[in-house]
Amino acid sequence: MPSAVAPATPPADAITRAARAVPLEFRGVAQQFAGRGKHDAATRVLRDVHLTLAPGEILALLGASGSGKSTLLRIAAGLDAPAAGELLVAGEPSTGISPRCAVGFQEPRLLPWLSVHENVALGLPKGTDKSEGRAAVERLLALVGLEHCAAYRPAEISGGMAQRASLARALARRPGVLLLDEPFGALDALTRLKMQDLLLRVHEAEPTTVLLVTHDVDEALQLADRVVVLGAEPGRPGATVQHVLDVPGKRPRDRGDAALAELRRTLLSTLGVDTHHQ
Repeated sequence: MPSAVAPATPPADAITRAARAVPLEFRGVAQQFAGRGKHDAATRVLRDVHLTLAPGEILALLGASGSGKSTLLRIAAGLDAPAAGELLVAGEPSTGISPRCAVGFQEPRLLPWLSVHENVALGLPKGTDKSEGRAAVERLLALVGLEHCAAYRPAEISGGMAQRASLARALARRPGVLLLDEPFGALDALTRLKMQDLLLRVHEAEPTTVLLVTHDVDEALQLADRVVVLGAEPGRPGATVQHVLDVPGKRPRDRGDAALAELRRTLLSTLGVDTHHQ
């Protein structure tokens, strides 16, 4: 297995300038799922979600398990249609899968019979010229520090390196919006921190709009410009935007910053965690 290396600093070329960050907006979005049995009532998951992401913003979505975070991301990705409300990408109503959006999941989902280079190339837009596509993949592999692993198969690299390849594949689409669903949740603690730093470097080079679903309060504070907490109100089924918190300071932030510690207590309290024993 090859050893991990620090990601290279990307050149200021056409590929690193290709991403065009666009706004993402949820207008009154609601979602429900049919009951399992014939006579079971539908389950309301989301209710009246109003949320706008500015171009180039990183927004982290927090909430208890089952609060609808991944459901909202799937709606943004066009994988599910909302029961009510609408989604706007770049100011235009969006139904189905938008070519402006790319998704990164908790598992890398690399095809085991393809090389790392070939897996990343799967993200290229249809009709990409072969030579241009090859150059684009090579630059993206350099961006995530995997140029030395291009010929390896997924089984020959570490989990963190596979997640880097997955991120490069998503960026190959040149998205205006990058949707990340617990992208580092399956990694060990140290690799997770390194991947957080990598995401910030990638975002600086490829400044897309990012919607990040996470359960990790510290990760949200480290990466995001704003943190949104989804939650349900007493007596009203379905989660909605419960709390919005602006995170001060430029990225990358000092993980030991006292201001972040105070924000952490605020978020944990909003999530129903007793912070007196933290």
